[in-house]
Amino acid sequence: EQELFAAVDLPFIPPELREARGEIEAARAGKLPALIELKDMRGDLHAHTDATDGHNTLAAMTGAAHKLGDQYLAITDHSKHLTVARGLNAKQLLAQVRAIDKLNAKLRKFRVLKGTEVDILEDGSLDLPDSVLKELDVVVAALHYKLELPAARQTSRILKSFDNRYMHILAHPTTRLINTRPEITADMEKIYVDAAAAGVALEINANPERLDLDDIHARAAHEAGCKLVISTDAHSTAGLGNMRFGVDQARRAWLEAGGVLNTLPVDRLLQKLAR
Repeated sequence: EQELFAAVDLPFIPPELREARGEIEAARAGKLPALIELKDMRGDLHAHTDATDGHNTLAAMTGAAHKLGDQYLAITDHSKHLTVARGLNAKQLLAQVRAIDKLNAKLRKFRVLKGTEVDILEDGSLDLPDSVLKELDVVVAALHYKLELPAARQTSRILKSFDNRYMHILAHPTTRLINTRPEITADMEKIYVDAAAAGVALEINANPERLDLDDIHARAAHEAGCKLVISTDAHSTAGLGNMRFGVDQARRAWLEAGGVLNTLPVDRLLQKLAR
């Protein structure tokens, strides 16, 4: 392939970019991106334990992430509204925060980040009070119900959630499940612009059943100035290994390592997430 590209006087174009989306013009202009690689990822910002609908303990998830070479892992169990996932109420989440603090006191060269995957309610408010959210390192917010709302109401709901200063990441933003559930109807371009202005990061969810944002959305979000993260949404130790699928999506979206926040060391990451 290197020889073929050289024969037509072009630099090598990575396979992920060969979609007739301007890659030939970028190659001719010397503007092809240095695509993100799996080795660039330093941590995972969305994972679940058996405290809600995960299959493994806090200690097991932490140990598996460390073994994979990660430097940090955010534990983001569901909030109370998602009863089907046995979501945590404020008291239960604060108990988990204390357990994470105790675990971190024993760890070296690895950090467990205190987090939640909090539901965005129909009116755009979040499912846990600010008094709890402010105690967390990472607040991942997501839609899990009322996915059929008309576009204007769904868009307004998401934009309203950005008003909460403790929200850091919008998880699986279009809510799609591949071959199972279509994307929500919403003004995604408006969501990108407002997320960038508010400092809310958008997630590329690496779960093979989601891959949400997809490559087209992720590229559009990046071009709109959005911060992006890649997370596994792991519900088991095995699920932590799915990061590579999210990186593949990011590569198809023309993303470089600098365009993904969790390529950063943990202290710089938390600075970038802060609003």
